[in-house]
Amino acid sequence: MKLISWNVNGLRAVAGKGFADIFTELDADFVCLQETKLQEGQIDLEFLGYTSYWNYADKAGYSGTAIYTKHLPISVTRGIGVDEHDHEGRVLTLEMEEFYLVCVYVPNSQDGLRRLDYRMRWEDDFRAYVSGLAARKGVVICGDMNVAHEEIDLKNPATNHFNAGFSDEERAKMTELLGAGFVDSWRAQHPGEAKYSWWSYRMRARERNVGWRIDYFLVSEGFKDHIVSTDILNDIFGSDHCPVELVLRT
Repeated sequence: MKLISWNVNGLRAVAGKGFADIFTELDADFVCLQETKLQEGQIDLEFLGYTSYWNYADKAGYSGTAIYTKHLPISVTRGIGVDEHDHEGRVLTLEMEEFYLVCVYVPNSQDGLRRLDYRMRWEDDFRAYVSGLAARKGVVICGDMNVAHEEIDLKNPATNHFNAGFSDEERAKMTELLGAGFVDSWRAQHPGEAKYSWWSYRMRARERNVGWRIDYFLVSEGFKDHIVSTDILNDIFGSDHCPVELVLRT
């Protein structure tokens, strides 16, 4: 079973850059999207054999998540049940027979870390949410988690130490999440490899491969034996992020 996660940085924009062909070629069981930047009814983009589910932000043109799936879920949940967080369309959960699939677009702490205090509350509430799911069955979390966890996860750790996405506080919260019983599937399979999933649009960053790994598949500890393979598909363009892949044995 193949799962894809991709921050498309505007689904309408990437739809004009070959998204449909990429989607078809990937031939995944689940395609999870972040930062769709859509409101309901703003795009008609369906694929034969797939059902799609969406979570929209209240604010137009902002955030948003979606999942295309070949497999009908038992249930669909939008948000994490905390009102402070559930107006930006950031979390979409499908309950499948063997596992929960959680598509997430984690809030950015922004320049000067001005949204860091909110981000810290989000992290604690999100960790509580997915831990509750993991108490019932396996959990797969995917998405743009807006943090490079270790120095190997970005090209220039020294110069980014106090920047959003690589602050001590954000990195510590990822450590807490993993410590709560989740496995970073890519790092587990590629312990010494530096490969990136996001590049700034500035300074020819992608051309120079000056990137960050901020897109993840996390798997609950009890479900990790289902991992077959992981990949970062950095030869696929259309967004400032590339897709990431997880193949599961089910």
